[in-house]
This record gives sequence, C-alpha cells and structure tokens, in this order.
Amino acid sequence: MRSTSMDISNVIAQELKIRRDQVESATHLLDEGNTIPFIARYRKEATGELDEVVLRSIEEQLRYYRSLEERKSEILRLIEEQGKLTEELKQTILQAARLQDVEDLYRPYRQKRRTRATMAEEKGLRPLAELIFKQKLTDGDPDAVCGPYVQPHKGVGSVPEAQAGALDIIAQWIADDAKIRSLVRGISEAEGLLATRCRLPAEPSGELPVSKYEIYYDFSEELGRIPAHRILAVNRGEKEEVLQVSVVVPEEKIIEAISQQVIHNPNSLFASELRATCRDAYQRLLAPSIERELRNQLTERAELQSIQIFSANLRQLLLQPPVQGKRVMGIDPAYRTGCKVALLDEQGDLLCTSTIYPHAPQRHWEEAKEELLYLIEKYAIEIITIGNGTASRETEVLVAEVIDESARELHYLIVNEAGASVYSASDLAREEFPKLDVSLRGAISIGRRLQDPLAELVKIDPGSIGVGQYQHDVNQKRLGESLQAVVESCVNYVGVELNTASPALLQHVAGISTTLSRRIVEYRQAQGPFYDRKQLLEIRGLGEKTFTQCAGFLRIREAANPLDNTPVHPESYSLAEAILEQAQVPLEALVESASTSTPQLRTGLAKLKPGTVARKLNAGLPTVRDIIAALLQPGRDPRETLPKPLFRKDILTLDDLRDGMLLYGTVTNVVDFGAFVDIGVGRDGLVHISQMSHSYVSHPLEVVSVGDIVQVRVLDVDQQRERISLSLLI
Repeated sequence: MRSTSMDISNVIAQELKIRRDQVESATHLLDEGNTIPFIARYRKEATGELDEVVLRSIEEQLRYYRSLEERKSEILRLIEEQGKLTEELKQTILQAARLQDVEDLYRPYRQKRRTRATMAEEKGLRPLAELIFKQKLTDGDPDAVCGPYVQPHKGVGSVPEAQAGALDIIAQWIADDAKIRSLVRGISEAEGLLATRCRLPAEPSGELPVSKYEIYYDFSEELGRIPAHRILAVNRGEKEEVLQVSVVVPEEKIIEAISQQVIHNPNSLFASELRATCRDAYQRLLAPSIERELRNQLTERAELQSIQIFSANLRQLLLQPPVQGKRVMGIDPAYRTGCKVALLDEQGDLLCTSTIYPHAPQRHWEEAKEELLYLIEKYAIEIITIGNGTASRETEVLVAEVIDESARELHYLIVNEAGASVYSASDLAREEFPKLDVSLRGAISIGRRLQDPLAELVKIDPGSIGVGQYQHDVNQKRLGESLQAVVESCVNYVGVELNTASPALLQHVAGISTTLSRRIVEYRQAQGPFYDRKQLLEIRGLGEKTFTQCAGFLRIREAANPLDNTPVHPESYSLAEAILEQAQVPLEALVESASTSTPQLRTGLAKLKPGTVARKLNAGLPTVRDIIAALLQPGRDPRETLPKPLFRKDILTLDDLRDGMLLYGTVTNVVDFGAFVDIGVGRDGLVHISQMSHSYVSHPLEVVSVGDIVQVRVLDVDQQRERISLSLLI
C-alpha cells in the first residue's frame, strides 16, 4: 500500500476558508523569500487579493504543518527501529492532522523512565498481562492462572504480586491508548471546570486575607467558557502561591467510559480486576496527564487571545495621526529630580532643553511657570505634551496655569510615556543625542510621540509600550513575533520618507535589515538626499531582490520621477504611465497636486473604469485599482483621515465628576472585559463591555479601538479606590 501523507495546502485552505490555489500561490511566494507586506500589496493577482492577516495565518499554519510532518517522519523512524511499525499504524500517523494525535499514537512506543509497569515487565509479567487483557478465561481459579508467574528469583514472591504487576502493565496500556486518551480528553474538555481556592492561611479572625485575587478564593467556571483574562489571572495567582488551581471533571463518568472501551467480556475471570485497573489507570496515570494538557491548552488559548488584543491595540496606537507642522514642548514629569523639558520644531528637531523643579522637595512653582512661559514665547510653542508617569497630575496643574497666563493659543495633551525610559537609555538614543542626559531624551520622545507616533514608537521594544492585558504572563517569544509583525505591517502601510527616516524606522520596511537601514542612512549622509528609488541599488548589500521587496514602501518627496512619491511599485511604472495616458493627465500633474488631487487628476482618473483599463492594458484588475488610488493622492499619509488627538486647555479633578456627567475622552487601552478611557482627571475610567452597546458585544474591540475619541457618561466614582465607571450608552 502506498504511503500517503496529509495534503497541507488542502488542510490550510479548509481551516482558513479560502481556495486551495490561493494557499499554493501564497506558499510559493513565501518560499521564494517574499515578505508578507510585499505579497499583500504587490502580488494580489497571484493570491486572489489575500490580505496580511490571512497571509500571516498561512505562514503560521505552514510552519506548524511542516514541523508536524518532520515529527511524523522522526516518529515513524523510531518505531520502525523497534520493529513494531505496521502499515496500519504508519497510515494512521501519516494522516494525523494534529501534533497531539501524533504524540498519542507514539506514546506506547516512547522510551519510558522506570515505572511500575516497566518494572513488572522486567520481572517477566507481560505474558500474564496479555492473558488477562484478552479476557478469554471465564472460569477457573485466578490463583492457578497467576501461579506459574511467581518467580522469587525475579522478584515475584507471591500470586498477589504477580497479579498486581500484570495489572500495572495493563494500566499503562490503557493510559497509553490513543483512543482512550482522546475519549478522556473529550469528556474533560466538554464537562470540566477550572476551580480555584485560596491557599493562604486564614487570619486569626477566621477571615481569608485581602488580596487582588479575592474573587478567585472560591471560584469555578466551565473550561470552554472561561475568558482569556481570567485564565491568565488565575495562572498568575497560582504562580504567586495565592491560589490553588485544579480541573474538576466527572470522574465516575470518565472511568465508566474507559471501562466500556477496555472490558469487552464482563464474564471474564478477571473482569472485576480489570474494572479496578481502569480506575487506577485513570486516577494514577491519565488524570494528571490530561489535566496538564488541559491547563496548557487553556493557557495557550488565553495567551493567543491576549496577544491578539495587544497586537490590535498596538496597531491602533502606531497608526495614530501625526500632528504635523506644530512646535511642541515635551515634559517628562518627576519630583525630586525635576521635570525635564524638551522643545521641538515642526520637524521634531531639538531646539533646546531645560529642567524645572515645581514639585517637592524644591517646590519652585512660580519659577517653573516663568521658565515655561519664557520658553513658550521664545520658541513659539503651540502644543505641550506631558508624560503620564510619576508627578504627571501635578505637572498637568502647572501646565493648565501656564496656558491660562500665556498670551499664545496653547493646548496640552497627556501622552502615554510607556517605553520612553527604555528608549532614552538605548544605544539608539545615545546615538541620536550623545550629549544629553537620559531623562532629557525621554522628554524628546514624549514630544515626538505627538508629532509622529509611528516614527517614534518604532524605536521602542513593542512589549514595553503597554497596551494590552497580562502581556508579561504570556509566551514572550510569540508575543515579540506578533508585535514585530504589527510594527512591520504599520510601517509598510504608511510608507517611509527615504530622506528623513531613521534607521529604527527603515529597518521595519519590507526586506530591509538592521544593517541595511544603517547603510541607507550612511549613504544619505555621504551622498546627499535620494532623488531616485533606483539609487538604493548603489548601497552595498542591497540587490535586486531586496529592492523589489522594499522599493514600493519608500517615498521620495522631491524625486525626479513623481511616481517615487507614491505607493506605485517601480515594476509598475510603465503601467502607471499608461494609465495616466488613458486619463489624459501628464506625469507632472502628480507634482502639482502636492498630496491632494488637482481637478485635472480627479477628472481624468475618475472617468476611467478599472476593469476596462485592465483589459485594455493587459494588466491585473487589483493592480490597476491600486495604481489609480495611488495616483489620486500622491504623497498622501493614510493616517491623515483618522481623528486627531483630544487636546485640553484646563484641568478636571476626580472631585469635579458627578454621576450622569457627559465628557469626551480618549481610549487608552482595550481588554477582554472593557476599555479604559482618559477623561482628563489623572486616572482612566473603565467602560465595562456591558456598557458599550444596547446590542450584544462579543468583544470590546468590536466597538472601540485605542486612540478613539469617545463621548462617555459617568456612572459611578469611587473616591476611596479612585475608580471611575463610565458608559458609552449616552
């Protein structure tokens, strides 16, 4: 019989609900070394317009199934070396679609540590175990059956010892049986509960100690229904030795199901012993193993959900619209060491720095105000950004007073400073500002986060940005890979200005490595600004293949060819020029448009029908559509259409809040159970998922995203615990 393995392309197509040919095309492109942003943007005809999300899923599934095939080959080799590989077992292993199934099939053949079963086999009790397990004996004396296996010289001194050893071997067979493991796993998954209890000693009063895990002191929930954030909270409580966690399953039902699989002759001589062995096999061997598996599955599911939320939040944060053309004052608040101040021009270049000491212990409040007013006037500052860390609230009060006393039209904004300290102490920050103090670099980062969030935040390890739930409790390698994919996606979606981008930004462009990003900047510094995308080919190590991947995502604002300032790929320039010819619009019109469509461009391109143009020019319809869209808005930043940040001029306090008050705020984080909103009182309020819509909401991300400006109603203010409950139901 011919060996057949699983059809990976077909399996992935079914799982992702796409066509097999789409999977095959994507696989071919990935295997050729193409990046996902490039495939998603410039190979739409080949993949049937698969987006980045699906392409990344294909990549992940390919990795999993190819690894699975390698594991199958290894297991087949190991079993064959033992001389135990049958054709039926081989085909079952080859057709298995899950690693768990493959490992279950291999389990009986795996080299085991010394157990009760292996020691019984060493004593020569396997033949007795096989005799009992066949269940053909229906009458006679059990002692007579076991008697011949009593061999003191092998360590079997009595009939009960012989019988017990044989039953230990059978218990191991039961526990290793793939069908039985699958049966036990299925019942446990369907009917099991995750249960938690407090493991801390009670107070002298008999009360359990107060902790953040109190709601889990006597808690249980169905395995299939418990949400990700609760799984991760329980795991953390267990790790901190506050909670005792277990999986509660219908034990008697499971043992009965095992017995039905094992006992096919209820009248056999050893039927009652086999029934007891089924119980032993479950309680001693199967239950601990399956519980570990279920806990691992729960954790994996929760981690995946947490990573997906973190990734979604990070994407929204990175794609916040830049506030361009404004002079900004960035303030990194602190008490004893003073507030660090950095003033930036419209391009984000540093104008000057200062340090003020308005708070304890110095309390130079008036002097600090005078310094800020002087700097604002001298450098024509328009917006002030304040980091949200230590002393942020007190600094906000100071800034509100400064705005009130200033003759200029000023606004301020609280900026999430997560990761600013990481950046300011990094090699990159030292290269940018070698002579500045670490904290002053942090103030620059806080200011630049308003001017161009993407360009600034890519300098920071995404795991340090802090827009998720339990990010430190999940698999850090998987989290890092996912977040880096988000950064790469955002950078390539927006596009990068080749003549101003930092190495930190360039290294996220498709195909460009850290080394190449530095060489690009070095070339720019030595040769002057780029005027043609093809100049990239002059950079050492950047060949045709890399150029193909990166060129379309790089922009040159003052390029000799206006198409270099659009997302049109150089390989499609002749097609773009043909489209402009069809529209009766000269190439120079792209320069005149200055990032917005001129009447000539709009009128000329609007009359084109993409389908007709594609047929006439023998081109792919998706590519033609994309080129027309790119030509309509050359140099356009796709973030421009998003709502700008919410600026403030005065300050609210917790005491100002009243139930029913309507306020505008900015969504700062989205988690499984709701969203946190900054309403300008120094502490974010929580909109619980139940307060997001009159209709059913399965997850808060369906309603809001990080950075959204929302109107909320105050439901409740807990002054003691400084908790604010909000509602989107106005």
